[in-house]
Amino acid sequence: MAPSFLDATAALVFALALIHTFATGPFERLSQRFPRHGGMFHLLAEVEIVFGFWAVVLIVALFGLIGFEPALRYVDSRDYTEPMFVFAIMVVAGSRPILELSEACVRALARILPLDRSLATYCVALAFLPLLGSFITEPAAMTLAALLLRDRVFRLHVSESLKYATLGVVFVNISIGGTLTSFAAPPVLMVAGKWAWDTAHMFSQFGWKAAIAVLVNAVLVTAAFRNEIRAHATAETEATQDRVPVGAMIATVLFLAAVVLFAHYPAMFMGVLLLFLGYSAAYPRHHDNLILREALLVAFFLAGLVVIGGLQKWWLEPLLLRMSADAIFWAAIALTAVTDNAALTYLGSLVEGLSDAFKYALVAGAVTGGGLTVIANAPNPAGYSIVRRHFPGNTISASKLLLASLAPTLIAATAFLLL
Repeated sequence: MAPSFLDATAALVFALALIHTFATGPFERLSQRFPRHGGMFHLLAEVEIVFGFWAVVLIVALFGLIGFEPALRYVDSRDYTEPMFVFAIMVVAGSRPILELSEACVRALARILPLDRSLATYCVALAFLPLLGSFITEPAAMTLAALLLRDRVFRLHVSESLKYATLGVVFVNISIGGTLTSFAAPPVLMVAGKWAWDTAHMFSQFGWKAAIAVLVNAVLVTAAFRNEIRAHATAETEATQDRVPVGAMIATVLFLAAVVLFAHYPAMFMGVLLLFLGYSAAYPRHHDNLILREALLVAFFLAGLVVIGGLQKWWLEPLLLRMSADAIFWAAIALTAVTDNAALTYLGSLVEGLSDAFKYALVAGAVTGGGLTVIANAPNPAGYSIVRRHFPGNTISASKLLLASLAPTLIAATAFLLL
């Protein structure tokens, strides 16, 4: 069936948003060339703005194509729980009490390893925090990993190769590291209820394989850059602020746990967030520098993806359904890079009569490809937003990120296919 004009328009907007995502550099150069409008061009150079901006373009187009009221009904029909949840979890997980607690855990685990302290800390951060995402959710794990590695890698005068290799492993490990349970990874959440996949099923079919791949990726990148990591270890600085007391850590952990507990109930987790903001205002010494701006930008990005992605079913679903179980694994990896892994698995959940092999291949491919681009996995924009200022030109190259993610992605694919 030929697509309608509305379908074609939505697909065109989606394509333009993708092109914009991978080509933000020209807008940054335009901001310098035309300083009078530099602010606007700089805004368009922000990857986190892209899908929100093009969602606005699509909504304006819908006003003309289907009318004001139908367009509003479509926008209102979208589920914005995930963008709202990512905003809430980023703010709480990125607070200093949680960050210091995470650092303490990483340092404690690093002491166990018979390695140089800097190498052990780097390796543990790349292995422990992604697996922790299976319990505190992937967006929280991404926030913690990005903030911890920002101070230990990205802020230092290390090579660009080390920065991209680290980011590639973080993105891939976070994407697969959330599969130990049935509630932490967005692509798993989309199918767990429909297909009756509980935590026991996830761990037996996916989790232990993902854990092995996460560990292998962390060890390999640590070994590859061991000399550079050791050489820059002295550049790390101890925090000059007062240490967060244990009571404040416990209180913030309870706020984080409440946000995770009510992850599917926006009214509840947003209420918890507001309580947390009040608590942090009451004790500003221990809650300075909340990442509100970064969290808002990421939520805007994901909300735009929800609006635009809702009209792509007409071409994505037939594409998935004409594939075999063997082909869908690699197709899901490729499609995830240019869409979103949760969108793929959601479409799969709508189809009746899929074989167990097809279901496994679809989800395994979706989580495997979640580190290839910034839009491949919902938590990726969170990490991108936190560390991008420490890359040349304040921009993370989409092509370099893709190349850096290929090796850990292949290791993950090997684990899911052969183990």
